[in-house]
Amino acid sequence: MCWLAAIGPAWPQAAQPAPQPSLGVQQQGPPPAQSPQPDQPAPQATPENPGLIHEMGKLFDKMMPSMKSPSDTIKDAGDTLSKLKPGVPVSGRTICPPAADRTPDCNVAANFLCQGKGYKEGKSLNTDSAESCSARVLIPGRQRKPDDCKTNTYVTTALCQ
Repeated sequence: MCWLAAIGPAWPQAAQPAPQPSLGVQQQGPPPAQSPQPDQPAPQATPENPGLIHEMGKLFDKMMPSMKSPSDTIKDAGDTLSKLKPGVPVSGRTICPPAADRTPDCNVAANFLCQGKGYKEGKSLNTDSAESCSARVLIPGRQRKPDDCKTNTYVTTALCQ
């Protein structure tokens, strides 16, 4: 013979009186009074426990709140392109002069390249750089010094207007 026992808390269940077998005896009068059932506490709402996927979704929403649909992106690109002034690409080779902080100023070179072709102004589209050295570098046996060579930057293509 095997005995099974359940140990631990169980969900409360409403106690229903078991039907009494009637052995052919009928009762007269009102049915027997049932004992009042104690008020059972309403099941408490469990706090939201969304899990990892939900939390990652909320994080993604915070990081990218204004993500646009592809059609909105294409429309915005079209609007931006329509605002651009038409220009003409021009090729050439103009050196970018050094700015106050010794970096090459290629805006000046792009304007100069465009003005040489009859346009008013331009924007740099493509640049090139080359090292230029003094003739002293060619002297046999001479040690190269830091100021013997410098790197020049050139505008090779500009968009002129």
